Amino acid sequence: MTGRKASPFNSALETGVRALSILTASYPKVHDLGRLVQYDYLTVHSADANGPPSLHPPLPLRSGELLVRRGLIESGLRLMMSRSLVRRELHANGFLFGAEDSATSFLDNLSSPYSVALRNRADWVATTFDELSVEQLDSVVKRLFEAWTIEFQPSQTRSQAELPL
Repeated sequence: MTGRKASPFNSALETGVRALSILTASYPKVHDLGRLVQYDYLTVHSADANGPPSLHPPLPLRSGELLVRRGLIESGLRLMMSRSLVRRELHANGFLFGAEDSATSFLDNLSSPYSVALRNRADWVATTFDELSVEQLDSVVKRLFEAWTIEFQPSQTRSQAELPL
């Protein structure tokens, strides 16, 4: 061993607990992986969607997080399934994930301020977005990403002709 400790941040454990919080907030609804990725992002960056204060800081390049999240959330879901906290169901359109009956009891044992805030954000996401169709949710997320992209692009204050050589 190199003596390096595994970090709980950006791990299967962290994303699994977030996914579990989201699925518990949506219970008894089940969601596909794509919606869970979007919900995870909205849970962490809720203020960007006119929700409660975000759990994580608003980093300029956060729009790229969606690309990385999918694999992390898959790992987190596998971990939660291995502990009988999440179930996977096969439907006509693919796999859907839902909270098991024991999920709420498990989450009730997590009482840190972050865990409480996470569950509050997950409740807000479920209440705000669960009734939206796939197309409607995609549209919301697309609008948010367009706004973030514009917000963090460098602005040109002078034209190229005005720049000194």
